[in-house]
Amino acid sequence: MTDVEFDFLRSYLKTRSGLALSGEKRYLIESRLGPVCRRFNLATLHDLANALKNGRDVAMEKAVVEAMTTNETFFFRDQAPFDLFRDVLLPEAMARRAAQRRLRIWCAAASTGQEPYSLAMLLHEAAPRLAGWSVDLVATDLSTEVLEKAKAGLYSHFEVQRGLPVQLLIKHFEQVGEQWRIAANLRQMVDFRPLNLLQPFDGLGTFDIVYCRNVLIYFDAATKGDVLARIGASLAPDGALLLGAAETVIGLTDRLVPNARHRGLYNPAPARAAAVPAAVASAALAAPQLRRVVGL
Repeated sequence: MTDVEFDFLRSYLKTRSGLALSGEKRYLIESRLGPVCRRFNLATLHDLANALKNGRDVAMEKAVVEAMTTNETFFFRDQAPFDLFRDVLLPEAMARRAAQRRLRIWCAAASTGQEPYSLAMLLHEAAPRLAGWSVDLVATDLSTEVLEKAKAGLYSHFEVQRGLPVQLLIKHFEQVGEQWRIAANLRQMVDFRPLNLLQPFDGLGTFDIVYCRNVLIYFDAATKGDVLARIGASLAPDGALLLGAAETVIGLTDRLVPNARHRGLYNPAPARAAAVPAAVASAALAAPQLRRVVGL
């Protein structure tokens, strides 16, 4: 792969997915796109680059982007963000929405589903308190391939061992051959949707809680700022955003500010929150185009 081809592929991936690859990541492109070449009967990355420039094969373009997507995830990853959801975010959101009895939660970059299913298990535990409530748990990802796996809810023994307490495995999963399938009632709680964070997502509606963890680290500063500003616009004025441990909004957007009590938690900037009357914020939470997930 020549420098020209490498630069083209880096630019192509950044435009399509936001992925910002430094010069020393040549090996990553070679290792991940080699199988794509074989899949489409191309001899070299030179041939792949030329095919992408012609822009005639949508399946190939999609395969290139998905091959470069990092899908590292596991149940209750880092644990603290889920303790925070159970002990703070969910109770506080329920108190604020007591009149409407509706909550909307979004997991962005949900990968193969372990994060939204972890939240679904916590919502299931809170079912007695949520009786009569409507809860939308929306999970999105760029890759349709990983979303199909997420929808199926079928995981290997290795995958369920990573972060999932054995009592929850017994309670919420059934063994299918050498794999484990999460219970149907939890699968039905999550609305999986394909979404590229570089593209408009205001059609998803407004959310009380957003988890967007460990994806911004792959973007450059300008892309991070753009995505964060649009997530901020998608939050209710009293909503909350969870980022990964290595991510922040500081220096990237003025729509969000760090929460003084909890690390990794961010809220809409006070000026924006004050500018939106509570009645308007409540009405904005309605998103009739989304499937309403009940059945906790």
